[in-house]
Amino acid sequence: MKKIVLLFVLYTVCINVSAQFTVRIIVNDAATKKYDDIYVAGDFNNWNPHDDTYKMKLFGATRRIYVLRDVAAGTYNFKFTRGTWDKVETSSKGEDIENHAVEVNGDTSLTFFVAGWKDDFPDKPKPNTASAQVQVLDTAFVMPQLGRTRKIWIYLPKNYNLLRSKAFPVLYMQDGQNLFNEQTAFAGEWGVDECLDTLQQKLNKDCIVVGIDNGGGKRMNEYNPYDDKKFGQGEGDLYLDFVVQTLKPFIDGHFRTQKDRQHTFIAGSSMGGLISMYAIKKYPDVFGVAGVFSPSFQLAPQLYADLQNTKWKDTHTIFFYAGRKEGDDMIPDMQHIEELLTSTKYFNTTELIYPLGQHKEEYWRKAFEVFYRKLMQ
Repeated sequence: MKKIVLLFVLYTVCINVSAQFTVRIIVNDAATKKYDDIYVAGDFNNWNPHDDTYKMKLFGATRRIYVLRDVAAGTYNFKFTRGTWDKVETSSKGEDIENHAVEVNGDTSLTFFVAGWKDDFPDKPKPNTASAQVQVLDTAFVMPQLGRTRKIWIYLPKNYNLLRSKAFPVLYMQDGQNLFNEQTAFAGEWGVDECLDTLQQKLNKDCIVVGIDNGGGKRMNEYNPYDDKKFGQGEGDLYLDFVVQTLKPFIDGHFRTQKDRQHTFIAGSSMGGLISMYAIKKYPDVFGVAGVFSPSFQLAPQLYADLQNTKWKDTHTIFFYAGRKEGDDMIPDMQHIEELLTSTKYFNTTELIYPLGQHKEEYWRKAFEVFYRKLMQ
């Protein structure tokens, strides 16, 4: 009898683990723009605001519906947009709202009312918050590997011009428009300059930071070394060739830098976290440290095998960060890669997890201070 009960329990558990559910997402009405197309953007489609696969269908005069099918049990986060993040849903006063979160453990229907859209409320001019240590190196730096140009930022420590004989380590960061200046940031800046202005005084350890703007519509391609059915050809290898073969020689030739691997770092979040991790694999002799914040490893399943097959010869340091409010797969995917790296004996890893952390700059800003302290130990 005990065996029968145990088998029944195991059978039930297996059903729950493997079960696939249907989630009906309904917008009953919107305060304005009632007849515009509405899209669902969430951690299930890498927060793409204009994903035609996730466009809601008319369901009555103004009601919209989207049905998620074959959904595994877990927690999912999403928002409604009208095709861009400039047209994302807001409160009735135009304030940003938290992501919708749904715990899926069975078929379910969810109903919503969109109280406002971001473009209903003209933005107040954003302030220029970049500190005096930040400058735009070039608004159209040529990327010969990709046939494009890019805006490049640079942060120089306060004592850069005082200590004329000193050379500095360099941190290369993705999504440069979000690092230093509220005026150019997508959803709030990281505050890298303010953080370093303070920490470098406390720690007495300085660093140059080079920010590389993302490619807008090409971001998903440039930050992924692998082809993707939805987003197209991966250009990550070419992007890193630009950083290493074009940008780094320019920085080393015009600024007093420590050029060796031990003093050359790379970091980024989301897709930027993915390409920063891949940079260690592609250019292990160039980068000694990577800051991998909320990495989009789910879009690069091939990365695990590539890292597994790499013949490492030098020790590297990787800082991993993720938040528990970034979907059910974020932390397991990250830890899967982390465990692989630590098993090689060639990696020193640090893991930081925020229980309330979401997939946005507010939390990466908090984690950056921890990263920099670890970097300078």
